[in-house]
Amino acid sequence: MIGEDTSERLDIIPAQFRVIVTRRPKYACRSCESGVVQTPAVSRLIESGMPTEATVASVIVAKFADQLPLYRQAQIYARQGVDLDRSTLAAWVGKAAYELAPVYDALMADLKRSTKL
Repeated sequence: MIGEDTSERLDIIPAQFRVIVTRRPKYACRSCESGVVQTPAVSRLIESGMPTEATVASVIVAKFADQLPLYRQAQIYARQGVDLDRSTLAAWVGKAAYELAPVYDALMADLKRSTKL
């Protein structure tokens, strides 16, 4: 070999939605009061909803860091085959804001104690 030429190309892998299935088996238990034993479900940010915390974070970053309104995000998701109403996305953003309020309060308290901004 006397050498080689190399070239680079920039490619993109579009974001993908995936469904994460969690199975929690149930077992019969003769000595239990209810007769059935099952591992408790893991707590979620959106208790009765499907989004993972990463999905909610992605919506928030797109809305506030990338200035992408929720209706446009809903249109993008629809093109990917996931129909989400913007009111659903708004509910996710609201729930995340509620859960992050203590973090915001702690940051503000720290900022107020600081001698420099």
